[in-house]
Amino acid sequence: MVEIKFCGFTDEKDALQACSLGIDFIGFNFVKESKRFVSPEKAKEIISALPERVKKVGVFADEPVQRVNFIKRYCGLDMLQFHGFETPEYCSQFRNYIKAFRVKDADSLEAVSKYGTEYVLLDTFVEDKLGGTGKRFNWAIAKEVLDKKVFLAGGLNYNNVAQAIEESKPFAVDVASGIESAAGRKDLDLMRKFVEAVKGIEA
Repeated sequence: MVEIKFCGFTDEKDALQACSLGIDFIGFNFVKESKRFVSPEKAKEIISALPERVKKVGVFADEPVQRVNFIKRYCGLDMLQFHGFETPEYCSQFRNYIKAFRVKDADSLEAVSKYGTEYVLLDTFVEDKLGGTGKRFNWAIAKEVLDKKVFLAGGLNYNNVAQAIEESKPFAVDVASGIESAAGRKDLDLMRKFVEAVKGIEA
């Protein structure tokens, strides 16, 4: 069964609604330049209200190790997601992390094997953007990653997620802009339709 990650939450009500739909991962963006940035204080408040079964993921980009570790402990994060230019050496200081790669073409995956993680996230390359752009790439490229569990991101919504899963065979699908009414604010109807589209594949 393909797992589901909703990302970029800034509001407790939105997060509770998302978790009630049966998602597997929920993401909080600690990248200050992001339009979905949430402070550690706000994230901690939201996370404290969420069910334990949903894994809480903190999204970072080129942050000092000490700050990542502090936020992880302070907020009660289950996993980390690195969306910047973090090296394998940097990432090796952590356990249970997702390394994101911005994909132009198959050559974009050359570095994947250098990271000692079980999980990678493939998102669309957009100049000067680290992610969350709503743009898609050639999803079939994801099948070339053979030794990692792939989170597929980039332009997903309830209309195309079934096709994306068919083309890429990912471990999980990851969506932010495709379930939003505005940046950082989720739409319950869009979230529900997305979950139904994913689960409908397996029905």
